[in-house]
Amino acid sequence: MKTVIIHGQSHKGSTYHIAHALGEKIGGECREFFLPRDFGKFCVGCNRCFMEGEEKCPHYEELLPITRAMDEADVIILASPVYVFHATGAMKAFLDHYGYRWMVHRPEESMFCKQGVCICTAAGAGVRSTNKDMADSLFFWGVGKIYRFGKGVAAVEWKGVDEKKRASIERATTSLARRIVRRYGKIKPGLKTRIFFWAMRLAQRNGFNEKDAMYWKEKGWTGNKRPW
Repeated sequence: MKTVIIHGQSHKGSTYHIAHALGEKIGGECREFFLPRDFGKFCVGCNRCFMEGEEKCPHYEELLPITRAMDEADVIILASPVYVFHATGAMKAFLDHYGYRWMVHRPEESMFCKQGVCICTAAGAGVRSTNKDMADSLFFWGVGKIYRFGKGVAAVEWKGVDEKKRASIERATTSLARRIVRRYGKIKPGLKTRIFFWAMRLAQRNGFNEKDAMYWKEKGWTGNKRPW
């Protein structure tokens, strides 16, 4: 079982400790990437990934190690502390580069059988909107099962989190890891994802973007074939 963790910051605060602990509890191979240390470029809006192919993105090669790690993983963990009620700029810039993988364009087939986790912490509020920032991408990538874990830790660093909250986090991550391991190899997308895929399938039969339409046709998805 393979897990990849994308940290939306390069320091090791509360969000890092929770995501890292979950990765360890899941077991197997776990790779971690830190933004913006491991990738820090902004999307330049050239649209080449949409119209010509993702390899035409000016940052394609630099992003490739993370892309490959996500494609090889069974579990994708996106972790970000709350910055002004949303995910970090580094996480947003990272996710912007995968717009071409949304179901409206060219979703990666393997995503439909993966599990995804969104993790965030805040000194106060904002965990719901921050997790939504990340969960939106997981859903539109087609990830089959998505979990969200957000915690108001009332602290600005991990050592300031009180023991009661740490115990609660420990129990929650242990339970979540067990569910992830139990469902390993059994993931199929839920009804909402299937309905959206069906709608995109109809749209791609007469798609305005030739690159996308050809991708769906070659996959057989505009016919009876499905990626799950």
